[in-house]
Amino acid sequence: MASNSSTKPVIHVINAMKTSDGAGVSLYRSLGQSQFARLDPFLMLDEFGTENPDDYIAGFPSHPHRGFETVTYMLEGHMLHEDHLGNRGDLKSGDVQWMTAGRGIIPSEMPQQAHGAMRGFQLWINLPAKEKMKPASYQDISANNIPVHSIDGGISIKVIAGELRDGDKVTTGPVQGISTKPIYWDIHLTNGAEFEYPISDEFNILLYIYEGELEIGSQEGIRDFTSKQAVILGKGQFVKIKAKSPAKVLLLAAVPLKEPVVQYGPFVMNTREEIEQAITDYQNNEFV
Repeated sequence: MASNSSTKPVIHVINAMKTSDGAGVSLYRSLGQSQFARLDPFLMLDEFGTENPDDYIAGFPSHPHRGFETVTYMLEGHMLHEDHLGNRGDLKSGDVQWMTAGRGIIPSEMPQQAHGAMRGFQLWINLPAKEKMKPASYQDISANNIPVHSIDGGISIKVIAGELRDGDKVTTGPVQGISTKPIYWDIHLTNGAEFEYPISDEFNILLYIYEGELEIGSQEGIRDFTSKQAVILGKGQFVKIKAKSPAKVLLLAAVPLKEPVVQYGPFVMNTREEIEQAITDYQNNEFV
C-alpha cells in the first residue's frame, strides 16, 4: 500500500457502552448511545458476543422499522430472521443480512441455538429522504459469497461492501446498489502488521476495534486504541492503522446525507410529522 504523510487524524472516540436490547439481549453500543453519538449516515452500531445463552436466548421479537437500513453481520451463531411480509432468512456464522426497511417492516431475529457462542454486529444506516418510503428489501449474503483479500505482511480483509484495490487486484463486496456507497470491511491483522489505504474525504469513516490493540492516527497524534472503541477519523488522504497485538477491526465508511434526522425509537425520518405518521401507520397495521 502507498505511503503518504496526509494520514487521516483521529477526531473523536466513542467507548462502547454495555446495554441490552430486544427481549434482553446483552450487547455493547458505540454509535447510537445518544443522538450526539452518530456519524452521518451511520446511526447505531451494536456488538453482541457471549457464550452465555441467558444473554441472547430471548432474542429480538417482532418490532417495527421505518426509514433506514439494518446490517447484521454474524461472526458466530445462528439467528432466524422472519417478518410480517412472510420473508425468512437464516443467518449463520459469517453471513450478512442487509435489510432496507424503507416504508416499513416488522421483523424478528430469534436465536436458533440454546448453547454455544453467539457473536456479531448490527449497524443502522440512514436512508436519504427520497428513499425512506420505498418498499422494504433484503440482500442476504452467505459467508462463502463474501470475498477475502490477503495482503503481504499479515493482513486479511473480508470485503462485505465497497471496492478494495491492491495494485492491479480489485476486490468488490457483494452488497450493491446502496445510495450512500458504503464500505464495510472486516480487517484482521497479525501483531505488528500495518495497513494504509486511500479513502476520499467524500466519505465519513469509522474504525471499530473488536479484538486486540491498534495504533491509529497521523504523525501529529498517533494514539493506541483497544477493543470496544469506535474511532472516528477526520480529513486526509490515507487511513493508517498498525496492530499492537493480533487485532480485528471493522472499517465502516459512507457518503453523508447531510439531511435532518428525527428519530423515535425504531423510526428514523426527516421531520416530526413523518415520525407521527409512522407511528399512526404502525398502529393501524399499514406497514405493507
